[in-house]
Amino acid sequence: MSSETVTILDAGMGKTLSQRGVDIPPTIWSANALLEAPETVVEIHRENIAAGAQIITTNTYGVIRADLEKIGLGARTVELNRLAADLARRARAETGANVRIAGSLPPLNGSYRPDLVLEREVLLPLYREQVAALAPLVDLFICETMSHSTEALAAAEAAGESGKPVFVAFTLDDDLDGCLKSGESLASVCELLRDFRPEGLLANCCLPEQISAAVPALRKTGAPVIGGYANAFSRIPKDWLLDGPKQTDGRLGMREDLTPGRYADFVEEWLDLGANLAGGCCGTAAEHIDEIRRRVARRENSSDPKQVGAGLKV
Repeated sequence: MSSETVTILDAGMGKTLSQRGVDIPPTIWSANALLEAPETVVEIHRENIAAGAQIITTNTYGVIRADLEKIGLGARTVELNRLAADLARRARAETGANVRIAGSLPPLNGSYRPDLVLEREVLLPLYREQVAALAPLVDLFICETMSHSTEALAAAEAAGESGKPVFVAFTLDDDLDGCLKSGESLASVCELLRDFRPEGLLANCCLPEQISAAVPALRKTGAPVIGGYANAFSRIPKDWLLDGPKQTDGRLGMREDLTPGRYADFVEEWLDLGANLAGGCCGTAAEHIDEIRRRVARRENSSDPKQVGAGLKV
């Protein structure tokens, strides 16, 4: 394997915000911190940078016009996107670190629900609005937790129009190896994205075991950056809603086994399979990133080429 550098992405934001006492409501989720605790957002970005993250992600996953409209804040959509990017930029400036800022482009009608994905004609202008707000303030875009090809293509198209590098990250089915939650094969969706030439193709916010299963397919795409960042959820019900009335809706149960050490074991599996980017999603924190940094440093300093990840600088 190559000895090129592995890039480390940051951890999830929501769990740490909740641990710090910030309210995470079922409407706008972690975006509420932009209104109630912007200093805490900066602090968490700084912690991830200190832990070793080379890319930090804007806290815009919950800054969705339709969700903001539910609480009477739709008119502040652009403002809050820009605020989130400004907070990330502030953290970078305060640390003096050479890190890149990724603008998060989320699903626009509920996470993990391919059956609720809107039509391209609806999605594209909404993604373009978010891209236009973030583009002057970020270094790249990550289209995150894409559960269906329609939203992945719309987000990638809008992000690509900015001229910035684009990563597309797919949330994978818990049971079907190498498939999005829509049931579409990862390989087929990556092929659909070929015309947009994303710099990165990733798996995110799914079981770490499923990312291990997906990395070989991602590697076959030839994308310069491949890898993943898993969540620590035990399982996501097929009909789950963040703000739904069902007993299985709302906050999801967490796995108890994904300590920083165990999570980093999975990351090393991904690197062995050819990944060159890794980070954490929901349920992970800066401690997970710190352990990833330690493992990556050890591998890259190893004289045994079998212990070195097949990474590329980004």
